Amino acid sequence: MISDLRLQQFRSYQDASFEFSQGVNIIVGPNGSGKTNLLEALLVLAVGRSYRVGDAELLSFGAEWCRLDADIHGSNATRTVKIKTIPKQSKTYDINGKQYFRLTQPHLLPVVLFEPNHLQLLHGAPELRRNYLDDLLELTMPGFISFRKNYRRLLSQRNALLKRPRLPSTQELFPWNLRLSELGATIARARAELISQLAESLPALYKDLSQTETALSIEYHPKFPIESYESHMLAKLESHVVEDAQRGFTAYGPHREDFMVYFANNPAAETASRGETRTALLALKILELQQLEQVRGQTPLLLLDDVFSELDGARRQALTTYVQRYQTFITTTDADLVIQHFTEAANIIPIQKAIT
Repeated sequence: MISDLRLQQFRSYQDASFEFSQGVNIIVGPNGSGKTNLLEALLVLAVGRSYRVGDAELLSFGAEWCRLDADIHGSNATRTVKIKTIPKQSKTYDINGKQYFRLTQPHLLPVVLFEPNHLQLLHGAPELRRNYLDDLLELTMPGFISFRKNYRRLLSQRNALLKRPRLPSTQELFPWNLRLSELGATIARARAELISQLAESLPALYKDLSQTETALSIEYHPKFPIESYESHMLAKLESHVVEDAQRGFTAYGPHREDFMVYFANNPAAETASRGETRTALLALKILELQQLEQVRGQTPLLLLDDVFSELDGARRQALTTYVQRYQTFITTTDADLVIQHFTEAANIIPIQKAIT
């Protein structure tokens, strides 16, 4: 748990300090006041990078350096992130007085982020959903980072071969086809298993958050049978060399697959309202928390940017109640809502304007 944070020359903050509770912290203020910047600082502190911009843009306008300092309650740890642009750009991390130039897995603070662009997950391109699964698997499955990286490398190499003026023979492509099939099966099975785990808890969790009886489900749609994925994918790659060469890319494998969320057996992309979409995404984020907590043995942080929009009162209350056991940071512009409903259940952090 982050008990306090000081920001120096970070975004809109010249020098500001905040104290946090171990439960729900609601950051309230008008647009442009720095709410999301504070949320972003917490993410940089946890994982070393922003979800919005590169390191140089985290510095206040005209500044040559920025710094974040925090105390971690429960482990008596201190954590500092320093970013400089002069004489050259650099970033260092100080954890309990020891300096690091990059954060490896043991030094990351587990964190789950929701921000408005995530609403595209259910309605947007399949690549968004594939990346969602693979990003979570990188954090929860040992070795998946390597599987994903190697698959992408081999896929790029095979696609380059397909684009050559002379059509490569099946024999020439066999080493790529074989290894792609092996790695593709590993990735597809990992995704299918993750979706299976999510599917066990998602329906009940959605009902709790939505305060409705709407049936929500989630399914992975592989191109080949999971139990014999390697052989089916290999056969498809070998029998479609001409077609792939005409397209200029490999058309089969986990890089072309998708998962779907359904409301009462209807695709969410076709039937879900914005409120339903937001609630479904929040349910998935809570399941991410549980996955990370199980793997890391450490309670993650939960960062929710502009989460109350399009949620009715019952869903807001249900969400706030559900995340009490996690250290949660929620941004909102609705001061009246916070005063009426959350002053006793949460730590309120008012921000009137950008702090300079």
